[in-house]
Amino acid sequence: MTEFLHVITSDGLIERLGAFARLPSELVSLSSAFDRIPAEGIMASEDLPERARSTVDGYAVQAADSFGASDSIPALFTVVGAVTMGALSDLLIGSGQTAYIPTGGFLPSGADAVVMVEYTNPVDEASVEVTHPVTSGANVLLPGEDVKTGELIVPAGEPLRPQDLGLLAGLGIASVRAYQQAKVAVISTGDEVVPVDRKPKPGQIRDANGHSISALVRAAGAIPLPFEIVPDDAGMLRAALADALGQADVVVLSGGSSVGMRDLIVEVVAALPGAEVLAHGIAIRPGKPTLLARHGGKAIFGLPGHPVSALIVAMIFLAPFLRYIQGGRLEKGPLGERTRATLAVSMHSIIGLEDYIRVRLERAADGEYIARPVFGKSSMLSTMARANGVIAVPAQAEGMVEGAAVEVIHI
Repeated sequence: MTEFLHVITSDGLIERLGAFARLPSELVSLSSAFDRIPAEGIMASEDLPERARSTVDGYAVQAADSFGASDSIPALFTVVGAVTMGALSDLLIGSGQTAYIPTGGFLPSGADAVVMVEYTNPVDEASVEVTHPVTSGANVLLPGEDVKTGELIVPAGEPLRPQDLGLLAGLGIASVRAYQQAKVAVISTGDEVVPVDRKPKPGQIRDANGHSISALVRAAGAIPLPFEIVPDDAGMLRAALADALGQADVVVLSGGSSVGMRDLIVEVVAALPGAEVLAHGIAIRPGKPTLLARHGGKAIFGLPGHPVSALIVAMIFLAPFLRYIQGGRLEKGPLGERTRATLAVSMHSIIGLEDYIRVRLERAADGEYIARPVFGKSSMLSTMARANGVIAVPAQAEGMVEGAAVEVIHI
């Protein structure tokens, strides 16, 4: 019977994962930069806007001329023209004069404010009444008010969001230096595992792990490299592993890692020249039979064969690790949002193992959140599909009682 070689805590595993080097950086075009992680902070190379712009449709004026204006006693202005969108105006606004200006238009010389069109009444083609006073700078975006030259606009280490890309585009920044995307080999193993398009025979199962882990890899911003299913054959597993290490930055295998089985994965990985087994067994549930090894600076994950256990381990450790080597922070647990909730029912846990409980996060009538455990046997895939979150029960706790405050990690 194969024993776990090196059981460690989840915190211990995170510490070992943090010892791996990040991937190199590369120059990425803005059109391909979404969700990539900048390798360095990005500074503004110019002011935004470069010139004063109107933030409303209205009339450009000298603010002092509008003082005292009201519905009963409007201020009368002479219209000297209109600002064309996207062009610098050659108009000069003097005292008592105005020009129509669209949202985003460049403020003409002499004007220092804009009156919203809602507070004006056309008298004729050459004049307009203003019924509301404005102060200097009203409804105007001044040069550099949005972003100043030299200002840090995107920090290093945070995935680029759509709004970040919009800001970069607005400043004319067409490319960024970001960490490379990790290439992740995903290999399912076992004589009993068959492709999803094949009807399983008695004792066989379809390859759920290959698809769920590949999807998780994509969600973490990395590139999955799905491999063919490898049977329980040491030679074929060695060949697949060598091929994967040649193509990928990280290798993820699933299957054949439980006590009581001929553990081909750990045997083959441990036999690789220069390989180091960092963990074989993690004090968590589900997912205790997990392997982590290092070979040539690359991480090798050996996940349990059970789809639920494999996916839980991948959420807790693999996804944050992928974000880390791609430039992000290394944090234990799924990458999703976290919500405070009240536990709907009491539940039991095993002392000595950090327990990850699947839950359904629901909104109560009073607006507060309730976490309802999704009960079922550990190998039931439907429990993962029905859940939209997990909660972590500390290893020293026997469980949690109904009404306890919990943190739900969205999945």
